[in-house]
Amino acid sequence: MSTAPSPAVTLSLRRVTHPAKGHPVEQTAAQELARLAGLTATAAARPGAGVNVALAARRWARVPGAPADGAWIWLRITEAGTGEVVANEPAFLFAAVRLLAHGLSDATRAKLDRGVLLKGAFRWHRPHWDSCYTQYWRTARKFDPEQYVATLAENGFTHIEVNGLAEHMPYEDSVPSEYYSQFYTYCPGFNHFVDTPLTEGLWPTHYLEANRTHLGALANLGRRYGLRPGVCMFEPRTLPERFFQRYPTLRGARVDHPFRSRLPRYTLAQDHPVTKQHYRAAIQAMMKEVPDLSYMSVWTNDSGAGFEHTGSLYVGRNGGPYMIREWRSHENIAKAAGESIGRYLRNLQTAAAEINPDFDVILRIEPFKLEQDHVKAAMGDHVTWEAPTLLVRGYALPYKHFRYDDMGHVAGSAQQPDIDPSERAVLRESRAKGIDPVLQYSAGPVMNHEPLLGIPYARLLHRKLTAMRKLGLNRISALGGLANTTATPYWPNPAVLRAAQFTPQRAIDDVLRDTARRFVGDAHAAALVDAWDRFEEALSWQPPVPLFTGFGFCWQRTFDRPYVPDIEAIPAAERAYYERLGCFQHNNPGLNDLGKDVLFDLVPQAYGALATERFDRNVFPRLARLLRDLEKLQARTAGTPAVQAVFTDLLDRVRAYRAWCGSLRTVCAWCAHVHGYLNSTSAAARREHERQLQAAIDFELANTADLIALLEGAQTEVMVLSAVGNNTFFYGENLPTLLREKIRLMKKYRHRRPRIDRDILWRPIPGAQWPKFD
Repeated sequence: MSTAPSPAVTLSLRRVTHPAKGHPVEQTAAQELARLAGLTATAAARPGAGVNVALAARRWARVPGAPADGAWIWLRITEAGTGEVVANEPAFLFAAVRLLAHGLSDATRAKLDRGVLLKGAFRWHRPHWDSCYTQYWRTARKFDPEQYVATLAENGFTHIEVNGLAEHMPYEDSVPSEYYSQFYTYCPGFNHFVDTPLTEGLWPTHYLEANRTHLGALANLGRRYGLRPGVCMFEPRTLPERFFQRYPTLRGARVDHPFRSRLPRYTLAQDHPVTKQHYRAAIQAMMKEVPDLSYMSVWTNDSGAGFEHTGSLYVGRNGGPYMIREWRSHENIAKAAGESIGRYLRNLQTAAAEINPDFDVILRIEPFKLEQDHVKAAMGDHVTWEAPTLLVRGYALPYKHFRYDDMGHVAGSAQQPDIDPSERAVLRESRAKGIDPVLQYSAGPVMNHEPLLGIPYARLLHRKLTAMRKLGLNRISALGGLANTTATPYWPNPAVLRAAQFTPQRAIDDVLRDTARRFVGDAHAAALVDAWDRFEEALSWQPPVPLFTGFGFCWQRTFDRPYVPDIEAIPAAERAYYERLGCFQHNNPGLNDLGKDVLFDLVPQAYGALATERFDRNVFPRLARLLRDLEKLQARTAGTPAVQAVFTDLLDRVRAYRAWCGSLRTVCAWCAHVHGYLNSTSAAARREHERQLQAAIDFELANTADLIALLEGAQTEVMVLSAVGNNTFFYGENLPTLLREKIRLMKKYRHRRPRIDRDILWRPIPGAQWPKFD
């Protein structure tokens, strides 16, 4: 029995040939196949005598039984080293070659001589809000874009997101003490890439050119691996006030969050003829840079974007003068707003279709609880919608944690592995109207375990993908993409994605066993699968903590802020090291109350107590047992460094996850006992809350010390860290320094009485004072 990792299958081929003039992926796939066989790929005008690698449209091979619709792969490798590798979807061609390296069962390999046809389970599969490739983690250290793109193509993705900014932060008008401009760093809209006759001169030419160049480079890289380019944008996005001083009659809706911004921000009046021309010109200017741009995902009513007169705008329904006259009913306003959204989407699609007739416009539909039916009525013919559940109706999504039916906030996350059968009726109804919706799911850490990397939940992921396939979905999207796959070489989730796409009938046990053999060999494969399963079991019991277990972990500075009974007992100058990096405003209750953010009551006292108890009972004991066993495996495999590296990697990730859960547990305990102290009417109850709070502080001090030791002592990249510096969405390389400052402040201020200044809402901005009234 082998104790070494299993290498890729060695192929004995006569020759590898690809079309001389064809799609870039044909050359990429042929070169990869030749590498596996120890050969050099040859470009030719017609099929050669060895193995020919080509897209189906070339007609270089006869593919028996090829379906008329859907995406598929044809593999035929004879004992003589001849045959063909063919796919009708560009990215599947590279995936086909990689399947020959590993990913096929022995039974399937035995059929290669006669030829094997593999049908894709999902003909349209994209990363969505792609964290490291384009969005808020794009400055992640140790991230190799080409390795990432190859990983997407290998594991069954068909499209790739390409609208990432060239630099760490966006160019956006702002004022001192305002956080709001950072919301433009992700899903950047048209104004960050192109101008039109309407907006010319608003953004620096060199800024637009740099972003367009980066856009083109990301699209070119994806194209080499067969991935079709698309964009995910917050639109209609705001224009600066200086624009509306010039064109006041084009002012549309105010869309900013009035608590987080210090400048009112407005979009264009979307029904104005000039606005419509502007957007047609903008999408066509983007496609001048990337002519094969295939879709635009429209996220909106958040982050500096929004549609006029819709009910979920932060300041309420508002907009320009061209859509709604005075004194209309709410129902009539919702109808007019929904129909206007439909016109906006159709305008974009018809403009883009002049260059790419198959261009899709996809609307994230959660914001439109009141307008949803009117928006859907205007869809069809390459205009569709997406959501984490087809049962969506506003932001209240109808899924509970599968372990805890009294906890929600899990739709679309790793903790929603099943799909309610009632979704089938919505899908059937949508398709009857010519609409093919996109379902969003989680494949990695984004919106689940940020900023951690490589957290395995292979069985839950396989369960969700299987449920989506059985539902009959054609289009799916992985929220956040796969993050930094360069730093997660032993992560099982990608193998699950590939199996669900190309070999969906394979049992998950077989997929995991083969993946483990590839990493650690036969002798240790069972132990590795067992460790993955036990990690996933602990993860499955993790209570959700609203905001914190989504994108809020970093922007609330959950790792590096000090946990003390009275946060504002720490002078502002000493708190600045973390407050200046978080999503805080001077009067945000989240500054001094961990259970709140702006006017949201995130973690009430009872929820905090319940979540704390569940962390202690269901999560930490499982992690402790797993850590002990992984340490034994690490010691036992010292004689085979390649195998030991795999168990060390997993051990480090369990430690990181324990630290992450530890800080979440501290947030919950703080809310339970600071609020409990303040709400108590007896001295005995207050003393008990103080005792429990001090125990939570001891817990977090030890938790933070272990995290420092991990970050400074391990070689594993356990979390995404910026190569440039801290921002609100992730940490920089100086995180250990910030953690030491946290420990210092916790020790210094831990014995103050619990206190929260409830009047923080009414404070003036720093440096200002309210006038005195008689």
